[in-house]
Amino acid sequence: MAKAVLHILLHTLLLAALLMSCHGQERKVHIVYMGGKLQGDFSAASSHHSMLESVLGSASTAKESLLYSYGKSFNGFAAKLTDEEVKKFSEMEGVISVLPNHRLNLHTNRSWDFMGFPSKGQVGSPQEGDVIIGLLDTGIWPESDSFNDEGLSSPPSKWKGKCQGANFTGNNKIIGARYYNSEGDYDITDIKSPRDSRGSWNPYILNSCREGGAARGGVPGARIAMYKVCWSSGCYSTDVLAAFDDAIADGVDIISVSIDAANYSAGADPDISRGCFYGALNSYKVQGKIAFCEGAVDGAGILLADGVGTIMADSSFTDFAFSFPLPATIISFEDGLKILNYIRSTEFPIATILVGETWKDVMAPYVNMVWIYMQPVLTAPGVDILAAWSPVAPPSVDQDDTRSVKFNIISGTSMSCPHTSGAAAYVKAAHPNWSPAAIKSALMTTAYIVDPKKHENLEFAYGSGHINPLQAVDPGLVYDAYEADYINFLCMQGYNTTTLRLVTGDKSSFCNTSKPGRAWNLNYPSFSVAVEDGQ
Repeated sequence: MAKAVLHILLHTLLLAALLMSCHGQERKVHIVYMGGKLQGDFSAASSHHSMLESVLGSASTAKESLLYSYGKSFNGFAAKLTDEEVKKFSEMEGVISVLPNHRLNLHTNRSWDFMGFPSKGQVGSPQEGDVIIGLLDTGIWPESDSFNDEGLSSPPSKWKGKCQGANFTGNNKIIGARYYNSEGDYDITDIKSPRDSRGSWNPYILNSCREGGAARGGVPGARIAMYKVCWSSGCYSTDVLAAFDDAIADGVDIISVSIDAANYSAGADPDISRGCFYGALNSYKVQGKIAFCEGAVDGAGILLADGVGTIMADSSFTDFAFSFPLPATIISFEDGLKILNYIRSTEFPIATILVGETWKDVMAPYVNMVWIYMQPVLTAPGVDILAAWSPVAPPSVDQDDTRSVKFNIISGTSMSCPHTSGAAAYVKAAHPNWSPAAIKSALMTTAYIVDPKKHENLEFAYGSGHINPLQAVDPGLVYDAYEADYINFLCMQGYNTTTLRLVTGDKSSFCNTSKPGRAWNLNYPSFSVAVEDGQ
């Protein structure tokens, strides 16, 4: 008996040791960062493969491990590595850091008129047609009327990109399309191509009439290159970096991306909003009725229980719209309390949701404060924006919504970002030789000031103000800056030659001063305040 117990104990210990060993040998995607881009005529892929081969021990294993080789935006690569291999790379000379692959999140009708754009752009299609906007997003639906290439010439000669994958055809509007998924993490609803299955939020569109109305873009002649990096599971950092690298190599002028680190808020989870759990509602009580919910929900639970509408009390969503599978309205907690008291005061409460029509030609009253490290530079339209939508994507917040639409109303940072990108493209079309810093300066110095009286306690939420593209093409004074300016700025911030070269990737970079400097030493269209410790 004792012998049998000993065998079982040894077997258990060996199994545990084997599992621990296997866990340590499991390969996970990492980014090996080695600073600025390679200088000279070197093949980044060849160099990175050699590094992998030296650590992994064989050329075939290195080839299987290497996912992306970055050489245009910075020097580095993405590969599948074990914990031991990560440690070896971390200790290698020239390697700054080894980072795990992180999952990121997307930020989520007459906006161009509100920004002052005329119905026909002042710059004109010939110049606009030379501007290429690279979108890092969920993909694109090429058959949408928004991306009709009527009147557009062939892509500019500087373009080196391509359309990748089957069942996808580009044109003179969508001149490039690629997709990336380093984790191989696909949902049944995902399309393994640059096509969009989640909803394509693209406001740079050409004129397109629907139901007697018009949806148009700010820079209708600009070309689009789509880099699909986001899927149902999210957007992975290795894929985003690979898309940046390809976009630079392809020859894009503007890169538009609205992605940040994953964040979680319990109040934003429709499954835990109090009182309206999915699958937990009594159909007998809800059928044919408008449900009142404390907190925002996607409406799927009410739909499942045969309800006909939803009233949600949630002060987190201030005056901007979502699409729901049923008629719905969001009110404040204060108003919600009034409705709740009414419901409790009568045996047969009655409610009606009416369709209202309100023309609002004012700045959106909601400013989404999502920055972490720096102040926003500009504010731009991002509330209730009419944009092209994938016909296979759910049109509402309910992911099981099977309705199909070609356009949708969207709010969020992912709408403000493309408006700013479109404005930058507009300025680029007027001044093709301007540097990125000059374009940024023009947009900042011509922005119109937001009235702080209407938005108290948010003076630092607007940056330079609300974007004004028409003025930006003729800004007067321009604060320009080039690589040498930023290098000098880093030196005055305490960088020495060694650390500076890790950032630039250029062995000729050096700091010729040890004199400390302030942020205002950089030629930047803003102001800074030095606050000493204790102040």
